[in-house]
Amino acid sequence: MASKLGRGPPPLTKPRAPTLSTSTSTGAVRRTVRATSAPPKTAPIRPPARPTSRVASNTTRPGTTAATDERFDTIQQQISGIAANAARLDAELAQERAKRSDLQASHEALSRELTNAKTQELAQRQELFIASDELSSLRQRHEREISELQADLRRKDRELRELNEDLRMYQSDLERERETVKGLKATITQQATAQVGLTAQLGALQAEKAAVQVEFDRTSGSKAELALQLERAQKRVVELEQEAREGESIRRKLHNMVQELKGNIRVFVRVRPVLRSDLVSSTLHLSGSSVGAITDGTGSPDPEEEARLREESMARLAFPDKMDHKEIKLSSSNQSATGQERKDEWQFTFDRVFEPHSSQAEVFEEISQLAQSCTDGYNVCVFAYGQTGSGKSFTMEGGSSTTSAGMIPRAVEQVFRVADELKSKGWQYTMEGQFLEIYNETINDLLGKGEFDKKKHEIKHDPKSGRTTVTDVNVVPLASATQVRTLLALAQGRRTVAATLMNERSSRSHSVFTLRIRGENTLTGETCEGSLNLVDLAGSERLEKSGAGSDKDRLKETQNINKSLSALGDVIAALGEKGEGKGDKHIPYRNSKLTYLLQNSLSGNSKTLMFLNLSPLATHLNESLCSLRFATKVNNTTIGTARKQTKQT
Repeated sequence: MASKLGRGPPPLTKPRAPTLSTSTSTGAVRRTVRATSAPPKTAPIRPPARPTSRVASNTTRPGTTAATDERFDTIQQQISGIAANAARLDAELAQERAKRSDLQASHEALSRELTNAKTQELAQRQELFIASDELSSLRQRHEREISELQADLRRKDRELRELNEDLRMYQSDLERERETVKGLKATITQQATAQVGLTAQLGALQAEKAAVQVEFDRTSGSKAELALQLERAQKRVVELEQEAREGESIRRKLHNMVQELKGNIRVFVRVRPVLRSDLVSSTLHLSGSSVGAITDGTGSPDPEEEARLREESMARLAFPDKMDHKEIKLSSSNQSATGQERKDEWQFTFDRVFEPHSSQAEVFEEISQLAQSCTDGYNVCVFAYGQTGSGKSFTMEGGSSTTSAGMIPRAVEQVFRVADELKSKGWQYTMEGQFLEIYNETINDLLGKGEFDKKKHEIKHDPKSGRTTVTDVNVVPLASATQVRTLLALAQGRRTVAATLMNERSSRSHSVFTLRIRGENTLTGETCEGSLNLVDLAGSERLEKSGAGSDKDRLKETQNINKSLSALGDVIAALGEKGEGKGDKHIPYRNSKLTYLLQNSLSGNSKTLMFLNLSPLATHLNESLCSLRFATKVNNTTIGTARKQTKQT
């Protein structure tokens, strides 16, 4: 079959016509061409008629007879030639007919051969198609086998590589184990040598043990007695610590009662720690160097250089009262024009002084009872005061983590927690809150929608209830402390801040968060209304240090901030004079939107606490002294005793 497929079908033969004899004459060629057809029908050749006048002419003209005979003979010859040609043509026609019969037989044979060749070609083509299909299947099977062999080869190669890698690892492990065995042998040799020495030492130690055992037996009798004495001493220490804690708690409560009876504004002082940004700014200010001055060249802080810069940048602050934490002392030294060293010291006493390491939890612990008073029907006001960059916003609002939460979220959580605890005693509380800012002597609603509206917000005081309201502000009902944190985050994003030379995020407005609480006791019929005002004042600043004089907007903000803080100082001074009995002194609450908003908090209808925040930097010493003197004046101001807002039904 392969040989047949290689050679293919035999070529078809072209039939050839039989060879015909040709004649040299033209007439014979024409007759040969027409020999395949039927012979032409020729009319019988008749001899030409003889003219009747021949005899007459011969008789009449004997001279013309010879010519006529000659013509007759010629015609007879022509007739004889024509007859001979006809006979010859008949013979050739017979030959042509015979050839025609041969051609027809040859044609029929060729037709049969052609039919047989076509049949054979079809059979060969069918065989060719079958062989092609078999070849394709063989080729596909061969390709599959090749693919499987290649995949098997790749798998074998991969396994070989893995085995080689394992072999290298095992050889490496074997080398390490050999090294380890070698080291262990050396160690055993050394330990064998040392064992001899240890055996000798063991004998000496056993002798010493016998002597020590004798001493131990002698002292074991006194050990039990000492253990009993230690146990009694530890119990006494626990009792004294408990008494100290109870005494501290009683002392704080008595101190709060004394302050409430005195009617004074309580003042807490908090000194913030030195920040790394303070070191960078002080380094740039003093030496004009770059931030790399406090790094070791690799971008990481140099502890020694950082500690040195902290010590140089800090003001001389001391906290002499280690028991009650009520005193703060500032000192400075400089040279006079004559070259003599001049030392100055200033000491101040307040209700509580917090050192730089104090945490937010420690600060709130001192005001937790005060914040709780609003659930009892008191108006409570806590406001933060201090120069820009002293940490007021951090104290009041705090950071994002739980440990760094400020006084506002902690106070709100305290109020909600106390309200839940009082439910068992029949109290049901409803709470609502608002958040305002005073920017350039204009009141803005920080909980409003969209941009600050153009409404004119007015402050209203109710002399009967002592309640302060602001018109056209968004008052939000509060159901949980989490909702309050969400509102605080919204208000912080809308509050006006800007960067100055003293603080990269300086508050340019006073913010006031008010939490109003209304409680009703279903068992006794008693109702109470209280409020908690938490105020973050904008920081006082000097134009030459803050750099606000170069910006028209910052200049206007600084002027309005200092004006409102100055009005607060005038109100405090007037309250002090009124408390000293100098007649019916006019209190200028209306000189500023800030003082007018805080009128009830400063006029004796509220428990008021001022947080004074201080910067620890030596460059801010003058501003810190001014703030401390103002806080002393506030602490000595008598505003009267707060009244509880309750009603019996």
